[in-house]
Amino acid sequence: MSRKRRTLRPDEEELWKRVAETATPLRPDDPKPNIAFELANVRPKAKKLTVQPFSFGEKTLQKPARHDFASSIGEDLSKAPLQMDEKAFGKLKRGKLSPEARIDLHGMTIAQAHPVLTGFILNAHASRKRLVLVITGKGKSANDDGPIPVRRGVLKHQVPHWLHSAPLRQVVLQVSEAHLKHGGSGAYYVYLKRHR
Repeated sequence: MSRKRRTLRPDEEELWKRVAETATPLRPDDPKPNIAFELANVRPKAKKLTVQPFSFGEKTLQKPARHDFASSIGEDLSKAPLQMDEKAFGKLKRGKLSPEARIDLHGMTIAQAHPVLTGFILNAHASRKRLVLVITGKGKSANDDGPIPVRRGVLKHQVPHWLHSAPLRQVVLQVSEAHLKHGGSGAYYVYLKRHR
């Protein structure tokens, strides 16, 4: 089935002639072309989609690409060198060690949480505690409609930096994500150095 091409109405043709008369030719030595304008049936070319053969119930072969180019905090912490006893760290990661103290930073701003965390860690170390749990939460999910990805959980990303900065780095031996029974990726185990 072919589509009919629409020709210009008389008022459109008059307008087109007036516009064409004001145009400067690219090649002035060429004779002026006689332009008869028709609206062509122009459609953008559709991209050809290829669908790989599949059967119902089959799992996809590849995962969709992530747009988060920075590694997660959990990945960064797992790549950190092991400072504590390997056997104790294995128990810690399996959730077999119980924290001696815990702090929940849910609902706090960065300005509120930083001094509270600093005081808690220094007091725990002064009390000769070795393992404490810092609960940050995973962060509120936000609509990520923009072209730049926004990370969830301000405190979740900030707490490890505070623990590796002065004055806390003098008392913190190891930081790792908590086991699921202690909060999973929304909490951190903080293993403290022995009190001298």
